[in-house]
Amino acid sequence: MTRSPLMDLAFGYMPAQIVHVTAELGLADALAPGPLSSAQLAKETGAHAPSLLRLLRALTCLGVVEQRGPDLFALTADGQVLRADAPDSIRSLVLLFCGPDVWRTWGDMAETLRTGEYAWHRMTGMTPFEYFAADEEFSAIFNRAMAEHTRAVAPGLVAAHDFARYGTVADLGGGDGSLLAAILRSAPGLRGVLYDLPAGLEASAGPLADVADRCEVVPGDFFESVPEGADAYVLKSVLHDWDDEKAAAILRRVRASMRPDARLLILEQVVPEVVDADSRGTVMNDINMLVSTGGRERTDRGVARSPRLRGVRDGRGDRADPAVQLPRHRGGVRGVAAYRRQGAARAPRLSSNI
Repeated sequence: MTRSPLMDLAFGYMPAQIVHVTAELGLADALAPGPLSSAQLAKETGAHAPSLLRLLRALTCLGVVEQRGPDLFALTADGQVLRADAPDSIRSLVLLFCGPDVWRTWGDMAETLRTGEYAWHRMTGMTPFEYFAADEEFSAIFNRAMAEHTRAVAPGLVAAHDFARYGTVADLGGGDGSLLAAILRSAPGLRGVLYDLPAGLEASAGPLADVADRCEVVPGDFFESVPEGADAYVLKSVLHDWDDEKAAAILRRVRASMRPDARLLILEQVVPEVVDADSRGTVMNDINMLVSTGGRERTDRGVARSPRLRGVRDGRGDRADPAVQLPRHRGGVRGVAAYRRQGAARAPRLSSNI
């Protein structure tokens, strides 16, 4: 009998949790200096040695570690990304998306599909951002995870768009400033404004250290206000967190703060009208939005058919530069769309072709 490929999908929770506990225990960091036995590694991480040996065998099968003897294990090149100090670390992304909070929302997906209510709110009674404000540890993991993703996509954005044309760029919802720091490094004469909730800005000193003299860090809520006076505004992976009504509210608030000649740059994933195997990352992220935030990854047609977003999209006087398509990569951000304000009445058009 031929084994169905669906079996591997059905049991995908096993490797996901194996990788998660590896990140949680800090096994990759402990193995960074060199090979260790299960007993030595248990001493370093506070684990139970016999149980850890069994996990290490599983990690060997997954390619995270290499078994060099009956009880001797070394970190592989693929496993390096689970180190907290790796330049391309994904440790916090694993801790966030395979951790117990997000894990529970995916486990309750059936109820979301029956009711349309996203699981996170149903299970916690809070929006994700209200939850972050109430749980400092979880908020820190989220912020580090977003920074890891941003470091992966920042080079493509900086290469795709000429930021030297601006005097000041404001990154709205910019977290620890990883993206804005990369933008400022690309244009030595540029100044920046980093804008986010206070919890999102807590770790900004490190990423902004070498550009701090050109960057103002401003706490605030983009539903209530947006800093005025910038030549360009950046929204990266912001609109997908929200339903159409709130996404349109964000755009209107940004528009109200923009000068007539200012530009808005939006970075979001795009869901093709007809998906294929290459769409998997974007589609999976859309399902994560479905269960975790109540937001969505959008299509051009989806925006055009939304009464709330169509009202924003149809604003006259806003000129959209063609989207710049970025190379595909694991993060899924596909491009940039630049909007130039040329009037004072309406918000910028929203295009999901970005």
